[in-house]
Amino acid sequence: MPRQARQASKTGIYHLLVRGINREAIFHDDQDRLKYLDTLARLAEDSNAFILGYCLMDNHVHILLKEGSNKISNLMHRLGASYAHYFNWKYERVGHVFQNRFKSENIEDDIYLRTVIRYIHQNPVKAGMVKKAEEYHWSSCRDYYGGKGLLEITNTGLILGIFSEKKEQAIKALQQFTAAENKDKCLEDLEATAMSDSQARKMIEKVLNNEPVRILHEMSKADRDMVLHKLKKIEGLSIRQISRLTGESFNIVKRA
Repeated sequence: MPRQARQASKTGIYHLLVRGINREAIFHDDQDRLKYLDTLARLAEDSNAFILGYCLMDNHVHILLKEGSNKISNLMHRLGASYAHYFNWKYERVGHVFQNRFKSENIEDDIYLRTVIRYIHQNPVKAGMVKKAEEYHWSSCRDYYGGKGLLEITNTGLILGIFSEKKEQAIKALQQFTAAENKDKCLEDLEATAMSDSQARKMIEKVLNNEPVRILHEMSKADRDMVLHKLKKIEGLSIRQISRLTGESFNIVKRA
């Protein structure tokens, strides 16, 4: 079945999501993260695109981009190919690095643009990695709050201008907006899909350090529940699926 063409954004602004294949890590150290950001910045400059925001997590990336002279699909294809070549060379591996093609959603108004930048910057907070968005080194949050970013690649003017014409007031308003409680649902949540059994088995094996699943039944209750709790935190892996693939009862998995 042919792929459906992406609908163009009227504003030229897109929220992009890239995942590692089988949800595996695509960054193992800071050198990897810097390489990805440096490549993104170079390609954006080549095509006159503006990086409005980003957040690098261990196994996925959020990018907020305003399209330039090159189509978003071309830029993202070049970014993925370049980084995959580097990643495979560095870690002496072969094969795909990223899961399918990138996902995207169009940003058509200022209200949703504000929501998306908050969602992107709140990713590490919701993952329990930091308490405040500005504490995370690998997002554009510090660029927006007036700090010095890692590579200074973020164009902050457009979004800050939504909050106020005066920069200091705009930064303060964005900080308050970002810190406010919210139930934002953006690309990652809206397009989340259930994990296939094949993917699920790989994730379970990974958590079990490649031990057979039956080892769960030989563990103490505390150790078993710790493993089940880790599995439940994996996006796309349902309680019912964990129960079916591990042989543990639904209630045991649910309570873990």
